[in-house]
Amino acid sequence: MRYFMEMRYHGAAYCGWQRQPDQPSVQQTLEQALATLLREPVSVTGAGRTDTGVNASYYVAHFDSPSPLADPCRMVYKLNFILPADIAVMGITPVGAEAHARFDACEREYRYCIEPAKNPFTRALTWQYFVPLDLERMNLAAALLPGFDDFTSFAKLNSNNKTNICRVHSAAWCRRDDGVLLFSIRADRFLRNMVRSIVGTLVDVGRGRYTVGQFRDIVASRDLSRSSAGAPAQGLFLSDVVYPPGVFRRGGGSGLFDGNEKSGMRWDK
Repeated sequence: MRYFMEMRYHGAAYCGWQRQPDQPSVQQTLEQALATLLREPVSVTGAGRTDTGVNASYYVAHFDSPSPLADPCRMVYKLNFILPADIAVMGITPVGAEAHARFDACEREYRYCIEPAKNPFTRALTWQYFVPLDLERMNLAAALLPGFDDFTSFAKLNSNNKTNICRVHSAAWCRRDDGVLLFSIRADRFLRNMVRSIVGTLVDVGRGRYTVGQFRDIVASRDLSRSSAGAPAQGLFLSDVVYPPGVFRRGGGSGLFDGNEKSGMRWDK
C-alpha cells in the first residue's frame, strides 16, 4: 500500500533531503523512524532534493507499507513523537499504487526571506541583509524569468542534470508588513542551487550592481560565471508541491511563510 506523507522541516542540521554516507539527511531520518514503527526497512521517496541547510515549510514524500495502515492519524502522532524536533509530519494519505511523489509533481514553489534588520529570533530562518534594496528593480528583473527556459546561468556545476531546462510560471518579490522581503518562484522543476543563485543575483540588481538589462543578459548567457554568489541557505523554503487532482490533493496545514505574504511572521502556524 502506498502513502503520501506531508511534512515540514528545518534544514540546518541536515546535509539536505537526500541520503548521504556519513552525514545526517532528512530522508534517512524519516526512513529510520518509519522502520522503527513498521518493524522493517522502509524506503522513502521525496518530491525533490533540497540542499544542505535549506528548509521546507511544505514537503511531500511517499513510502510503501506491506499492509494497510490501521490508523494513519495515529501513525502521524507516533512519527512525530520519535522524530527530532526539526522534522514534523502533518498527514499521511493512501494513494494509488503508481503515484510518485517526485515524478508526478507538476509544480513546485520556493520562497526566500530577506530581513533588512538584525533580529536574533529569526536569524536561523532569514538572510539578514542590511544594504538598502530597490524592490521595484528586483521585480522588473524577476518578471523576466518566465520568458526563459534554460537556466544554466544558475545551475550548480557538476550536478549531473540531464537538462537545465525549467519552465518558470511566476517569480516576484513583496515586502511584508514586518519589513521582510519575500521572493516567491514557481516552476515545473528546479536545478540544484538555482533559487539561491537567482536570489543572490536579484539582490545585486536591487543594490545597483547590475541593471535589469544586465540581469537579462546574465540569464540569456547560460554562463554560471556571470551570476552572483548564491544567497545563504537558511532563508530558503520549499513551500508548495502540486500534483494533478487525480494523483493527490494537498491537505496539510500551512507553513511558517505560507498564506498571506503581507500578514507578517505567523509563529502560531
